[in-house]
Amino acid sequence: MSCDRRQLLKSALCGAMPLFAQSRAAVIDEYDARNIKLAHRMNAKTTTDDDLLFLQQIGLRWVRLEFDEGETASESLRAAQQRCARFGLRIYSGVHYSYRSVKVQLGLPGRDQDIEIYRRFLRELGRLEIPVASYDFHPANTYTTNNVQRRGYTAREFDLDDFRNKIEKHRFEREYSAEDIWSNYTYFMKAVLPVAEESGVKLALHPDDPPLVRMNGVAKIFTHYEGYRRAEQIAGNSRHWGLTFCVGTWSEGGDRMGKDVFEMIHDFGGRGKIFEVHFRNVSGPLPHFVETFPDDGYLDMYQVMKALRQVRFNGAAEPDHVPKLAGDNGMLRPGTAYCIAYMRALLRRANEEVG
Repeated sequence: MSCDRRQLLKSALCGAMPLFAQSRAAVIDEYDARNIKLAHRMNAKTTTDDDLLFLQQIGLRWVRLEFDEGETASESLRAAQQRCARFGLRIYSGVHYSYRSVKVQLGLPGRDQDIEIYRRFLRELGRLEIPVASYDFHPANTYTTNNVQRRGYTAREFDLDDFRNKIEKHRFEREYSAEDIWSNYTYFMKAVLPVAEESGVKLALHPDDPPLVRMNGVAKIFTHYEGYRRAEQIAGNSRHWGLTFCVGTWSEGGDRMGKDVFEMIHDFGGRGKIFEVHFRNVSGPLPHFVETFPDDGYLDMYQVMKALRQVRFNGAAEPDHVPKLAGDNGMLRPGTAYCIAYMRALLRRANEEVG
């Protein structure tokens, strides 16, 4: 190589290096506390050490731990935390399905005892410095009407006509109005929010999935923007009340939701009221949808990730209702790895663009 050619190549490389360094510097490390925490949902009872090793292998450091209604979480939460720690994983949010007690959500005798179970769970989260408790409030819910094939993978479908004509039935001895459910939610919130505040735990409310105003003889109240605003007022604008914002659920509602996904992110997220995100796409809005991988639905999930970074959201974002790929079983590892890798790429690009 001639001297002139060597000098030209050297000059070109030197000129590119500042640009490369600038690009790298713009990226917030995935594990930086300011960044979104990629996480995955796990059941406290059925998750194995091999499952935890798998999550470690795909680069996760956060999980959402879920306990069934009958489990005594206080006895096993610390043990689960220690087991996760052996694989470099921390628990970001906890779920104890005692809040789904029919006594609690329908205001029946005995609800105070079930609420006390949940209050004890919140105190234990606080003692272990687990920051978020996620919950929902939709008794008599039907999540899906069928499992279907889409692009060769198996996913959950909801068809409103099938639900109304083939599946729906009254599940209880009477119908429950929206004001019935609001009364029961208010009672629950007044009982648990002070414990959450004392314990340093944030309560994250999931919307009704699917967002229909009534199912199986029971009204649903978290199906639109105004429902969330009313719940926020019931909580007295407490900084310990906020959202598990399910992108898939909100996309299912389409233009009936009062605000779209991006308006919700900028409203509640801009005020620090989004604590956790379920990162899911769907084929289209009601009356029919199929739950999809994030790259295969009608919503541009990169724009969702970008909007979350624009409001400086730094909570957990998790794949939700992961579709089933060939060879998937149990924890749906291939599908989970697919979702996490896609989310990681979107997050990296969003941080490069937003800064």
